[in-house]
Amino acid sequence: MASVSGASLKHTANGRQEDRKSAPSEEEIFYTTCRAAYLTVFKSSLESITSREQLCLVLQNAGRNPTRRTLNKYWTTKTKELNFDDFCAIVKREKPASKSELLKAFKNIDLSNKGYIAHDDLYKILTTKAEKMSDDEVGALFRLADVNSGGRLDYTKFCNAFFATCERCTKTAAERMDADSKAKRQQFGSQVERSPERSASPATKQYVRSSDGDVSPRKAENKSSRPSSARSHKATVSTVINMGPASTRTSKLTEPNNLQDWHRTQSKGCFFLEDNGDIVGHHYKMQVPQKSSVFLKIKPLNLSKIEGKPSSWMSVDTCLFVLREGEGRSDPQLVAFTELQNKETFGWKGELGPGVYWIIPFTTGCRLKKKRKQNIKEAQLVYRDRKEDLALTPEFKSALSDVFDIIDLDGNSFLSLEEYNFFELRTSGEKCDEDAWEVCKENFETSKNELTRQGFLELNLMEANDREGDPGDLWVTLQSMGYNKALEMTEACPFLIEGYADRCQPRLKAVGLESGSRQLQRALCRSVILKGDAKPVEGYEDVIIYTYKSDSRISSVIENKSNSKVLLQVNNEQSKNCTSSRGLNVFAVEVPAKATVVSQHVLPANERQEWVYYCVQSIVTH
Repeated sequence: MASVSGASLKHTANGRQEDRKSAPSEEEIFYTTCRAAYLTVFKSSLESITSREQLCLVLQNAGRNPTRRTLNKYWTTKTKELNFDDFCAIVKREKPASKSELLKAFKNIDLSNKGYIAHDDLYKILTTKAEKMSDDEVGALFRLADVNSGGRLDYTKFCNAFFATCERCTKTAAERMDADSKAKRQQFGSQVERSPERSASPATKQYVRSSDGDVSPRKAENKSSRPSSARSHKATVSTVINMGPASTRTSKLTEPNNLQDWHRTQSKGCFFLEDNGDIVGHHYKMQVPQKSSVFLKIKPLNLSKIEGKPSSWMSVDTCLFVLREGEGRSDPQLVAFTELQNKETFGWKGELGPGVYWIIPFTTGCRLKKKRKQNIKEAQLVYRDRKEDLALTPEFKSALSDVFDIIDLDGNSFLSLEEYNFFELRTSGEKCDEDAWEVCKENFETSKNELTRQGFLELNLMEANDREGDPGDLWVTLQSMGYNKALEMTEACPFLIEGYADRCQPRLKAVGLESGSRQLQRALCRSVILKGDAKPVEGYEDVIIYTYKSDSRISSVIENKSNSKVLLQVNNEQSKNCTSSRGLNVFAVEVPAKATVVSQHVLPANERQEWVYYCVQSIVTH
């Protein structure tokens, strides 16, 4: 009996350890939920949504309750179909309403706080205001037996029933997929279940380590080691790249010998992670008065006050794209981008002619992505002192001081109206005009027309007083700046850009705060096409896979020269020690006709170890 108990305990302990190792990320959970919802309507994630009704149904199975306005936004008269990636993007954008928000809406109608609303009153509101409901829709609501009685709707019971139904839809979809082994093995999602004959670890089954430490596929197994999901596709391109650890980099960034004599400009900025996974960042313009040798570099900005303990985002990769401003209506043209690296700094050396250049920072998203939700205690932001006056906690003051350092773009320890407005655009979506700035200067500490650090703290204390100590709006500001409830910056990466010119004074100025701009996407694709290896897909010569490799990053771009769209499946299951910007091992990429699309970016999960990029890209439809 004791031995059985011991074995059980050991099994349980091992199971818990394995759970900790393989705990899915928030992104993985999201895509698994989306797949489950999708597979309740379609046989495969490769099928497309072809009607407004199908879109409504899959959104409902994903726990959403799309209104007609929502459906009209995504299914217009020009829409012919939406694929699985489109569906995931919609689910990310359309956040479900919370129970408290729905209850609040009903209570705004029930001014007497009776807990119910008469059918006649509710009918008038639902059929005449906002997004009007039809008589049939309102009738269906009033026929719900559990929440209606005596011509009245018990809205608390309705809210409970509504959210229980949403949860049940999501749970039922997940259970249905979990019970269908075929569905679980479909091509989409990172939680791909391996069939029994492929249960061996890819690292031990398909790779062999040579005497010099390189990892490469066994020649005898090249054919059989192709992922099973790609074997059925003849039009397939496989790319295998063996990469060494960071210590083996062959080329490193070095500064010009006389850099201290060059003219210098600099600006700070920040990458912000959006709820839908997009990354917002500052964009800049740099003026170069005359032809000069130029040295540009970018690195994450360390805000840690503790020596030897850098800020958590210092491992986030960065890059600068340099675009020459076009003449007339022509688009800016890619001139260069930072490739060489020295520790966390990336840079470029070259020559630029006189003119205005766009300087666009970029990060792949491999290391700046949504974290798995954790149960953390909410930090206190304000408190009452002995005089019962509101005051900011030391922890909140420290976080605000870091925010001040981030938005002080020129680093002069003061905030200009222009700098403050970048902060306002990020946190509230609005700008502060000259009149409002004058009021700000009258009430808070300023110096030479600019807001001081103390003035910035006073401004936030005023907001707390305006809300009588309610920290709700303060949390909105903090979360917009990338902070979690424990006052840790987990979804942002501040950075510093420095520019040097040997013959003239360059000028660098922030001009925007954007997400995935057309300029950046064009520059990304162009850089990979110019410097990457090209592989046409056999049998589909108009579809070309470009793969760019630096010492620290691999990027893949798909170019479709044909007159029809192409859907490709991308499979990274056999890569080793890699992390992808997609957050998935297997996913699909749709490339419109005559278009170029970024497939993925890949970095080593652990820079101190070797890594293997093993990617199979297969055409599914053409």
